[in-house]
Amino acid sequence: MEVFEKEILAWFDHFHAIPEVSWKEFTTTQSIASILDDLGVTYRTFSDVTGVIAEIGEGDEVIAVRAEIDALWQEVDGVWQGNHSCGHDAIISMVLGALLYLKDKPLTKKIRFIFQPAEEKGNGSLAMIERGAIENVSHLFGIHLRPIEELPMGKVSASIHHGAAIFLEGKVLGEDAHGARPHQGKNAIDVIFGIQQFIKSIYLSPFEVYSAKLTKINAGGESLNIIPGSAEFAIDVRAQKNEVLEKLKDKIDTGLTGLSNLYGVDIEWKWSDFTPGAEVSAEAEAIAEEAIRTIVGDEGLALPVITSGSDDFHFYTIKNPNLKASMIGVGADLQPGLHHPKMTFNKSALDVGAQILAETLLRA
Repeated sequence: MEVFEKEILAWFDHFHAIPEVSWKEFTTTQSIASILDDLGVTYRTFSDVTGVIAEIGEGDEVIAVRAEIDALWQEVDGVWQGNHSCGHDAIISMVLGALLYLKDKPLTKKIRFIFQPAEEKGNGSLAMIERGAIENVSHLFGIHLRPIEELPMGKVSASIHHGAAIFLEGKVLGEDAHGARPHQGKNAIDVIFGIQQFIKSIYLSPFEVYSAKLTKINAGGESLNIIPGSAEFAIDVRAQKNEVLEKLKDKIDTGLTGLSNLYGVDIEWKWSDFTPGAEVSAEAEAIAEEAIRTIVGDEGLALPVITSGSDDFHFYTIKNPNLKASMIGVGADLQPGLHHPKMTFNKSALDVGAQILAETLLRA
């Protein structure tokens, strides 16, 4: 079999050098389109959003694969810049590599390649769904490098079980008072402490994985003798299962309403950036398992990865419950960790990932 590792590594180097943040992946989109032109592959781009959808093969049924294309905005050596510390440059390269491995094979179904923007914003998948990305799709696969503590080099998992996440942003609207006359005001900091105590006293089944925690508090100004009546806060809420996240959300809604009444203040809040937890298809997972065994042997197959991290890949299955989906996890000795500004990994994992992905799509 012809090996395309050289091309895959060249693509990685190219995309690594042009990191672009969510919804601004203009050069990345153009680069993918140019590569597809060179390969003679048909594709669609869009006038209103970044991203590319390409297809090879024939038939009514469609097998699809998703590659996220955005980078993070973070500080690297004292400079704020785009940075591919989540490995999306690697994912683009592996998915293009899989396309290269499959392009000239006889296919009885179409294979669709979804190069999706804005995964880091948690809603790029919704934009692709609106533009027909999963029309007639029976199986959907993703692929992602995993941190070394999850998967070492040489190990590959047939599924990643991401958790669900949602964020709350709120305001406490009380009354300022002089520091010497606290009885004349309504102290927003007291309310914030009440919120902290409340969310730490939420108990669900100990057999479930979940968390809720304050991640932002802004209250008070430069004058130290003014008791602040207003404050801003944020809560990060996560759970391994979507239904558990919904229970947490309901309890927090009820609790904030109760605290508003208890302290006699207005509390305003809104939920945003919901990312669903994984709904892994046993059938899709089994297809990926056999592909992994074929490429790296039984010894290379790892157990499913369970992580509290989230990924908007799972909106595809939320929006189409009949879709059979799984995301493949690739060990690459990735460290110190995903989203670390100095993240590194063993690049030889890229060709292995591309071959496994190609075999998975072929089997599906």
